[in-house]
Amino acid sequence: MTAKKIEKLLNQALLHEGKMEYALYEHELMEILDDLKLSIKRDKDDYIFTVTENRGHVAMLLVEKSGRVYINEQARERLKVLWPVAYESNMRRFIPDFAQQLDEGELPINGVKVART
Repeated sequence: MTAKKIEKLLNQALLHEGKMEYALYEHELMEILDDLKLSIKRDKDDYIFTVTENRGHVAMLLVEKSGRVYINEQARERLKVLWPVAYESNMRRFIPDFAQQLDEGELPINGVKVART
C-alpha cells in the first residue's frame, strides 16, 4: 500500500472517528507493549503512543506513565483528552509522517513529555 493510501486510512481512523481493528492490535502492537512501558520509564515520558496499518485496517495503542493502556478507539479518545486543544492540528501534522514511516515498514512511536509550569 502506498503512503498516500495509508495516510487516507489514518485520517479516517484518527480524525473522522473511523473503526479500528482489535485483531490488528493483537497481531502487531500487543507484542511491543512491554517495550513501550520500558521506554516510558527510560525516557521519562508521560505517555507514549503508536499507530499501525495493515491490509486497510488501523490500530492504535497509548500507554501512560502509570501503566494504564488504551487500545484503538479508547486510545484515540484518551489522546483527545490529553491534547484538548491541539488533537486535530497535531494529527493533521503527524499523519503524513506516520503514513511514510508505516510505508517504510516502521512503526511511528511517539513518546510525549508534558510541559509543567
